[in-house]
Amino acid sequence: MKNRVITVQGAEVTVSTRNDQDYISLTDMVSRFDGGSALIEQWLKNKDTVLFLGVWEQLNNPAFNSPEFEGIKHEAGRNSFYLSVKKWIELTGAVGLHAKAGRYGGTFAHRDIAFEFGSWLSPEFKLYLIKEFQRLKDEETRATSLEWNFQRTLSKVNYRIHTDAIKEHLIPALLSKAQKNVAYANEADILNVALFGQTAKQWRDANPNAEGNMRDAATLEQLVVLSNLESINAMLIHQGLPAPERLTQLNAMAITQMRSLVGLQSMKQLGKP
Repeated sequence: MKNRVITVQGAEVTVSTRNDQDYISLTDMVSRFDGGSALIEQWLKNKDTVLFLGVWEQLNNPAFNSPEFEGIKHEAGRNSFYLSVKKWIELTGAVGLHAKAGRYGGTFAHRDIAFEFGSWLSPEFKLYLIKEFQRLKDEETRATSLEWNFQRTLSKVNYRIHTDAIKEHLIPALLSKAQKNVAYANEADILNVALFGQTAKQWRDANPNAEGNMRDAATLEQLVVLSNLESINAMLIHQGLPAPERLTQLNAMAITQMRSLVGLQSMKQLGKP
């Protein structure tokens, strides 16, 4: 679970990633309100809250126990009604709320639910919460975009090394410019097939309305591997290896590196070192 912190009216509020979704700490949200964590249970006791949580789960959770929810909804609003986060999750299989123990523990809620809780606490607090959360997401988007652009630029630089190796070892000096372009394209497709499993033409045929080319649509991880493959292929060309053998080696390297990068990304999302 990846944790980030935003500051909302003086309160440090943890934003956590769970199953690729953003969850916000309700415990942190109430830290500067009189009543503290007791406010969460008070909010859960409200019948409108129960109805909202039930509708959210029905829209977002295929495994939600709707019959059990009907029983809870029937009891909600009574003076004797009590509902904790733990009880709600155990009875209904809910995923919108999450209770976490430990140093960074507390009650977390999906951002949709956290914003609703913010409204119940204070409309002003909710507006500041949304503003700070959006600022966080904008910063993350910019950081991802800059990282992607850097890798795209790096792959272009390495492609120059790649084409120089092709020019030096694979293209006879008397070939025409058109013939040379074919040779470059063929070598580029060795990289494309090794990494993407298809040639540039095959990708264009399968994506006739796409803007840019296959590499413009690549993920950050794919661009990292592509950059590596360009350098490796240049080295293999200098060594005089034929194209089929180079393709086999490059494909094996692409598979290994993609598995490593995807595994590393998954570990980051889980908050592991």
